[in-house]
Amino acid sequence: MSWIELIGALISAWAVWLTARRKPWCWPIGLLSVAIYAGIFVDAKLYSDALLQVAFGVLIVYGWVRWLQNLGDDGLVRVAPLPAAQAVAHLLIGAAGALALGFVMHRWTDAALPWLDAALTAFSLVAQWWQARRHIAAWWLWIVVDVIYVGEYVYKSLMITSVLYAGFIVLAMIGLRSWLQVERRPAGGIQIG
Repeated sequence: MSWIELIGALISAWAVWLTARRKPWCWPIGLLSVAIYAGIFVDAKLYSDALLQVAFGVLIVYGWVRWLQNLGDDGLVRVAPLPAAQAVAHLLIGAAGALALGFVMHRWTDAALPWLDAALTAFSLVAQWWQARRHIAAWWLWIVVDVIYVGEYVYKSLMITSVLYAGFIVLAMIGLRSWLQVERRPAGGIQIG
């Protein structure tokens, strides 16, 4: 267990908790966590996960700006619906990205789990995109991805990170419940855009 991994885990958990609460501060805290985890994943030879942290950094900046443009009077972000056709298209893009990245990692690197790591990376990007766009569906996808991540990190002996991702599952369930409650309010709490 590394103290750097522990610090990264705590900061990451804080960022996800803030996201579940619809607080825009989740984004700068998340930016710090991805910087820490990029180094952890390079050290563990989980290169797709390391690249994912870089992509998360870009999406975090996008999400932060997007959320700040869509705050309610209470200072919390408003949730937005995800049309089914867009959801399917995004998931197909994720599958194509998983296959392409998996091939690259398998063929040209010494990645430990090239195909699994690539698939988790691709679908994490889809979930992060949905989160930035304020879609409740992001929480469902995070739950699925995080369950698989727990097993991957246990296999790679990243025990703090596996516990973190188990915690992410709980936080995703809390976020899902919270965001669904907002969506069901009489005024809707929904803004498209």
